[in-house]
Amino acid sequence: MNRILSTLGLFLFFVADHVVAQNDFSGVEISSKKVADNLYMLQGAGGNIALFAGKDGAFMVDDQFAPLSEKIQKAVVGLTDKPLRFVINTHWHGDHTGGNETLGETGALIVAHENVRKRMSTKQFIKAFGREVSASPDAALPVITFTDAAAFHWNGDDVIVQHVDPAHTDGDSIVHFKKANVIHMGDTFFNGTYPFIDLSSGGSFDGVVASAERVLKLADDQTKIIPGHGPLADKASLQKYRDAMVTLRGKILALIQQGKSREEVIAARPTEDFDQQYGQGFMKPDLWTGIVYDSLAGSRE
Repeated sequence: MNRILSTLGLFLFFVADHVVAQNDFSGVEISSKKVADNLYMLQGAGGNIALFAGKDGAFMVDDQFAPLSEKIQKAVVGLTDKPLRFVINTHWHGDHTGGNETLGETGALIVAHENVRKRMSTKQFIKAFGREVSASPDAALPVITFTDAAAFHWNGDDVIVQHVDPAHTDGDSIVHFKKANVIHMGDTFFNGTYPFIDLSSGGSFDGVVASAERVLKLADDQTKIIPGHGPLADKASLQKYRDAMVTLRGKILALIQQGKSREEVIAARPTEDFDQQYGQGFMKPDLWTGIVYDSLAGSRE
């Protein structure tokens, strides 16, 4: 059920303007799964949340949709009696940043790559869905930004927030809890579905592959990996995902090199062997193939 809600939340975010106001989130429940000592994955509707609790205070990665903020706050209180001090945004999309304003008002500091603040502070257009996204209010914007990485020495751990090359967007970060051996990948990893690449926000399919390869080098067989969407993962499942993406890149690139048009590449159904596993989410095979074509064809120009 949580996986369905997570996918539904992302779908709703991209399909309609003012989705937060038009859709009822009253039935969404926030569940928690212990990932490591004092580190939990929270799921509801939208992107997966990481909550790191300890003596220094609570530390959160992403915060889903604005209407869920009260429920998320209650979930946090149920896991720790310490105040929320930091919220990291792995990228700018509203199913990962919608709670910024509310949580910021409680005293949490919002932290993100500089491109996240740039995109949130101006009107955006997501071409793949023909959707215009209004600028966020000032109170929702990250108040601390970085260009490459930020390190938090927090709750007895070293937490490294690392910007990666453009993948899902141009502002993606992965969050590595080094001692806990947990990595939150944001939407550079969709576990169990084709990944959405937001080309309008500077995303790149090659970057999605590169991000997976980067995390595979950081991970060992005990590493827990929190994807942006989907169930908790490990190194083996990320490796399988990476290998599938490389195979699909090869298939689509071969068709491009043969001079096939976008429509011809989609009609060739290059994803057919993977659709049962990855094509059941909101990223349907034809839509996804077209996005990958645009990314790979554009990189060859």
